[in-house]
Amino acid sequence: MSSNFSGALKLANLNDFIAPSQACVVTLSKNEKPIQKGLVQLQRKPAARFDQILKDTDEPVRVTLHDCLACSGCITSAETVMLEQQSTTEFLNRLKSGDTAVIVSLSPQSRASLASHYNVTALQAFKKLTTFFKSLGVKAVFDTSCSRDLSLIEACEEFVSLYRESHGLQKDTSSKKPQGLPVLASACPGWVCYAEKTHGSNILPFISTVKSPQQVMGAIIKRHAWKKMGFSPENVCHVTVMPCYDKKLEASRDDFLFAVDGGQSESQLLIPEVDAVLTSGEVLDLLESKQVDFSSLEEAPLDKLLTNLDEADHLYGVLGGSGGYVDTIFRYAARTLFGKEITGQLDYRILRNTDFREVTLEHDGKVVLRFALAYGFRNIQTVVRKIKTGKFEYDFVEVMACPAGCLNGGGQIKPKKEQSAKELIQNLETVYLKEVDVKDPFNNPVVKGLYDEWLQHPRSARALDIMHTTYHNREMSMGSKLNDW
Repeated sequence: MSSNFSGALKLANLNDFIAPSQACVVTLSKNEKPIQKGLVQLQRKPAARFDQILKDTDEPVRVTLHDCLACSGCITSAETVMLEQQSTTEFLNRLKSGDTAVIVSLSPQSRASLASHYNVTALQAFKKLTTFFKSLGVKAVFDTSCSRDLSLIEACEEFVSLYRESHGLQKDTSSKKPQGLPVLASACPGWVCYAEKTHGSNILPFISTVKSPQQVMGAIIKRHAWKKMGFSPENVCHVTVMPCYDKKLEASRDDFLFAVDGGQSESQLLIPEVDAVLTSGEVLDLLESKQVDFSSLEEAPLDKLLTNLDEADHLYGVLGGSGGYVDTIFRYAARTLFGKEITGQLDYRILRNTDFREVTLEHDGKVVLRFALAYGFRNIQTVVRKIKTGKFEYDFVEVMACPAGCLNGGGQIKPKKEQSAKELIQNLETVYLKEVDVKDPFNNPVVKGLYDEWLQHPRSARALDIMHTTYHNREMSMGSKLNDW
């Protein structure tokens, strides 16, 4: 299982790594509450070095899923819990029970993966998957390209505001924001987990506070759209289909629980924005287990409430197989800050390798914007090192844990026998935008409706509360206390 997580989550040099055959055992607190449902109990093992920490108590460590680094070491049990809670078996059980309305949100990367595998277009795959999921009892199938557009709008406004502040043009008084430039994209949970675990306060203040498209979609469905669908939020089971196993850990974060009635007391019912995550490969396994002939599936009409589908029945979205953060924010910043309209493809310059590219904007003879794409762990290390030493020259970086980005996520369908990994990625890049129109997120009528009806405007007080998040320095938790095992 852990081999499917991104490289940033599979770090062997962290202090909480031990051999998979061993049990993780350190008592961190003398007075702990009884183990709650869904938490992982780790067995104790005598350790001479920790006499002062242990203080002769037998209380076991409590570890939740956000502690998991997918390292195949001491927290392997957390992965087991996660698999049980976020598996195709549990998905089918939810559908069979009939006590919740199951809603599926499909990522464009997963859509492309399944389309490539079955040699159909992205639109055909989407319609066929809608038929399949609804045959199982799913109530609606949406497109996270819609929630991605909302994430991008929030990220555009966040960057422009911080850029103006850093150049003394205005003061940003928002309740949630990075401390300044550079801004690091926040859509990749593997990257966020790595930053929290290993770099803490050195890096976290620079990460964008905007939620990922997965969590934005969960917030939309369970905090607003349920009214239009006729369900109560506590009776909705929201399942996403994603290209990455790390998304399962993201959905499990405590930050993405909310009180149904908006209350803050401990007695309030807290529910998650996303109940479960299935990967592209798991959906393929489900199709095969049901012996589905994908080519013969009917193409069902799409659910337009939260899907980027225009009147001509065309899908639309943004450029960029990993969310389009650099592409969209760079164009918006150039237009808003310097009055320059950029058309066509951005002129990227390859630096260290093909997974580290930059794009710049010149104005009055000097570079005024410098953005970068940094994919894969070795490039992330470069970014982190330069930020720590104060030698980082970029204004914004789209950071992704997987080499080649989200289209190459660990949860994507693997290459066929006659196909190389490079050929598969090239095919995915083609399929990703085939029969998908490129449109500016600011012109998305669905997103405009969400702001008009609910969020008011980008980075409003309500938008900051619901569509933005915070991060946590976890350096001194499990990892720092399990030294030299």
